[in-house]
Amino acid sequence: MSGSAKLVQVLAELRPESGSTDFFGGDPARCAIVVGFDGVAVSLTTAQGFSELVWCSPGVSADLEDLQFSLGQGPAWDAAALLTIIAEPELRAMPVDRWPALHAEAVALGVRAVLCLPLHLGGACLGTVTFQRATPGPVSAQALLDARILAAAMLRIVLDRPPELFSATAGVHTQFHRAAVHQATGMISVQANVSLAQALLLLRAYCYRHDRPVGDVAADVVARRVHFREPSEPDASGRTKE
Repeated sequence: MSGSAKLVQVLAELRPESGSTDFFGGDPARCAIVVGFDGVAVSLTTAQGFSELVWCSPGVSADLEDLQFSLGQGPAWDAAALLTIIAEPELRAMPVDRWPALHAEAVALGVRAVLCLPLHLGGACLGTVTFQRATPGPVSAQALLDARILAAAMLRIVLDRPPELFSATAGVHTQFHRAAVHQATGMISVQANVSLAQALLLLRAYCYRHDRPVGDVAADVVARRVHFREPSEPDASGRTKE
């Protein structure tokens, strides 16, 4: 099957079956291969401004996406902020000060090249598509065109979905990859008397200081093993807030 035929097949399978709550159908691994990468991850922006992983291939794609979410930097952050395509053909040759916290972690995962496209409508970014692979090298003009076609198809599907699927309220939509993170952020917001955005920053800062995955810390917050109370107020273990 030719490359164009494979792209047509991926596009045909991309729309989920009728009645499905999934955002996309088809095989994400095949989607990545069509563009010349090992894996792909798609994250969408919820009504609360969170980034939620909704579709990814097996392997390190989800790990890379979680790293970006936890550290607050990386190709997806740049693509969303600048509303432009971000491509890095060789992470080991990239200046480490571009994504200082992410760089070493991504290389340790085995990621050598990334390509990220924003899913945006005008000035509003609805999500990102991040391709990654274990071998370095530039993206060909044809592969870039195919990636843009895929991103456009994904955006059309997202725009056709019911608006309530974007409302990742704390304690709701437990099928979300980061359901515990959303719930923990809401709890931190109440405990520390801060906005949801500030609560997420507190959660990320805690994870960074303690070198722990954001999902693990979020689970501890939900289970009330970790608290973010006022500085003078001790937590359940008698310790003051982190």
